[in-house]
Amino acid sequence: MRKDVPRAEDLTPERGAPPRAVELEMLYRDQRLTLMRFFARSWASADEASDLTQEAFMKLSASDAMRAGQILNPRAYLLATARNLLRNRAKAAMRHLDAAHVDIHDHPVAGPSELSRLEARDSLARLEVAMRSMKPKTREIYMASRLDGMTYPEIAEHTGMSVKGVEKQISRALAHLDRVLDLR
Repeated sequence: MRKDVPRAEDLTPERGAPPRAVELEMLYRDQRLTLMRFFARSWASADEASDLTQEAFMKLSASDAMRAGQILNPRAYLLATARNLLRNRAKAAMRHLDAAHVDIHDHPVAGPSELSRLEARDSLARLEVAMRSMKPKTREIYMASRLDGMTYPEIAEHTGMSVKGVEKQISRALAHLDRVLDLR
């Protein structure tokens, strides 16, 4: 046990402990778990929550206002200290992120090669041919699903089909695209 931290049994009025020390000890016993839960809810690990709790109590005990007995509500003061510790921690994390930030304009990004552009254009032309060779109803349902983001029940309601019928049309569209584009 550290020598600078008084033991709980030494902090009794009978032994001549200062009233503030007894008050601080009682506050610690009463609020420690609450404060640890508060820090844990802010995504701190158990060790970090414990460290932050200790730091909050250290700040409270070191404050001139606590020593002078000017803190009317130590629990509220402790909670404000805890919030400030989290705020300071977040600011430090942001400074760390800012220091590690690399601007995209500082590094040139290679554009697509000529071969990649030709392959993309060829793939797009093949996809267009495959889509045009689909039955109109199948193409309409497939496009509503993939491009418009409609759900199968929404498509069924829009087209007057059953959901099972929409599923069947999507299956046909996928099989057609697989066949025509040779996706295997």
